[in-house]
Order: sequence, then structure tokens, then C-alpha cells
Amino acid sequence: MTESIAQLYAEIEAATVTNKEQLEQYRLRYLSKKGAVTELFESLKTAAAEDRRALGQQLNSLKNLAQDRFQAFQEAVEASEQTASSQPPVDLTLPVVPNLMGTQHPLSIVRQRIIQIFERIGFNVADGPEIETDWYNFGALNFADNHPAREMQDTFFVEKTDTPSQDVLLRTHTSNVQIRLMEQVRNSPGGFRPIRSIMPGRVYRNEAISARAHCQFHQVEGIYIDRNVGFKDLKDTLYHFVKELFTKDTKIRFRPSYFPFTEPSAEIDISCQICGGSGCNVCKYTGWVEIAGSGMVDPNVLINCGIDPDEFTGFAFGMGIERITMLKYQVRDLRLYFENDVRFLRQFEGL
Repeated sequence: MTESIAQLYAEIEAATVTNKEQLEQYRLRYLSKKGAVTELFESLKTAAAEDRRALGQQLNSLKNLAQDRFQAFQEAVEASEQTASSQPPVDLTLPVVPNLMGTQHPLSIVRQRIIQIFERIGFNVADGPEIETDWYNFGALNFADNHPAREMQDTFFVEKTDTPSQDVLLRTHTSNVQIRLMEQVRNSPGGFRPIRSIMPGRVYRNEAISARAHCQFHQVEGIYIDRNVGFKDLKDTLYHFVKELFTKDTKIRFRPSYFPFTEPSAEIDISCQICGGSGCNVCKYTGWVEIAGSGMVDPNVLINCGIDPDEFTGFAFGMGIERITMLKYQVRDLRLYFENDVRFLRQFEGL
């Protein structure tokens, strides 16, 4: 028991109290009816008769110490509260601190506008992983085994495996979501059902950062798979999109091109929004600016996803949100989107 008294004595001397909550905790711990000091007094009844006098004197000394410390703490806390309350009140004559409102990032503004346009004509939004396997990023999309995009100098590979199709990489486009979506619909109850979706998201490519290129950027891709889908459906969809996003006077042209996953394929150009088609350094004095790639989904891609190309056809397209934003708001440097410079971002507060 002597050891318990000594231990509690040291504990009380080391205790600190700075506010009312701590003061109440101190009281409950040491001075309440169920406190540590009271418990020691109760255990005195079981001590040997010849030791009770000495132990009683020690307990009285311990109790006096606990009470004295409590009194000192109480006075200190009250004095502290009085000092705080004596501080001058808030000066209501001071000017109001302005509540500065933030704004959406220009890429977010354009992304939401693109989604809105396509949702109005029946497209829904699909999402998928940014870390993907070679199969979903290249193989299922009809990329040749020796295609340059499958090399380290063009793509960020996370992990190489013994099976090339299972190599792990950062996706280079959101087309991987198209493959996953076609597989999902193919295996849905009731059989295949039409797909009409867009896939916005972040993508990565091993490129040097400059005013016109970056190692990460944002894409919106779209796909429409059903019976009797033709190239005219693709043209009508993209004509509507461009007119809605830019202006009714914007001119559009389809330029024959090549993509592994579409056949036939076309690049989509619009009249330059900066010079109006008269020619400038942005459009390289041609009057036209490329904004997207498109085409009819290659039959091999459909077969890879378990869809019969003799029964179903479809079109796909893809565009960079950064490029669209540059044209819409006449931004000259791609790097501005990722620098978080408030001088740049505040220019979009009114949108």
C-alpha cells in the first residue's frame, strides 16, 4: 500500500491542468467518491492494525496535496478565463473579409459541356480503369504486335509479364472502356443490347512536355453499336456535336485517315476558331484545325469482343479535351492547364 501511495503522490505532483475539462477530469480521478484517494482510504480498513497509524498519516498528506493542487488549478483556470473575457470585442467597424469564390477548371467546364451535348442525343457516360492490361489497351483494339504505340518510348508500362497481352500499363486512350463495355453487354442477361456511350477520362503517353503536348491529358471517346449503323450516323452525330459546342457557323470536314480499330477512318477538322479560317499560326495557315479521330468499328474489334460483325456495326470517335478547350477559349499553351496558376484560372470565373 505504501508503494501505491507513493506512486499516486508522484502522479498528482506531475499533473497539469489548463482548462475546465481537464480540471473536472482531475477531480474525478483523485477527489471524487470513487477517486483514487478515496479508494486508498477504503483499503486502509484491511491493513494490519500496527500499520494503520503510519498509513493514515501518509494518506492524509496525500489527500491534502490533491486538494491543494485542485484549488491551485481552479484559481489558475478562473484567472485565465477572466483574462480571455477581458479582451476587447470584435471591431464591427472593420471592413468585411471578402468571401472569395472559386471557379471550375476550364477542362472541367468543357468536359461537362461535352457530356451534356452527348447525353441529350441518347449517349450515357461510362468509366474504366486508368491502369490497364495490354489486351484491353492494344490487343483487343486490333493493334499489330509490332505497332510503335506498344513500345516503351510511347507508353508508360507499369509491369512486364511473360505474356505480352497481360503487360500492365497506363492507358493511352479511353478505348479500353469501349472493350470492357462491349464485353459486359455481350454477357448481359437477354443477350446483346445496343451500346451508345461516351468515355471521358485521363490518359497517359510518354511524350515530352511542351506547349502542344503533355505526358498526361484528357480524352472523350464515344461508341455506338447496333444493327444497321452507318457512316452517315457518325457524320450526323459529329456535325451536331461541333455545332453545339462551337458555333452554328463552324465548318467541318472529314479527312480520310487510318486507325487500327476503325475502318474506314477519318480525321475531323473544323474551321479555326481563332482566325475564322483565314489562316494563323495555330492552324498553320491552313484555316483548319484537327479536333478528333473517328471511323466505323473494325470487324476484328467486334470479333475480339464476341460480337458478330455480320449482324452488328458501329462507329467510334475520340477527341482530346485539352485541344477542344484551347480552341474554344483560345489558350495558346497546353501547360497552363496543369500549373494551377490562379492568374490563369481566374479568367474563367464568369463561365
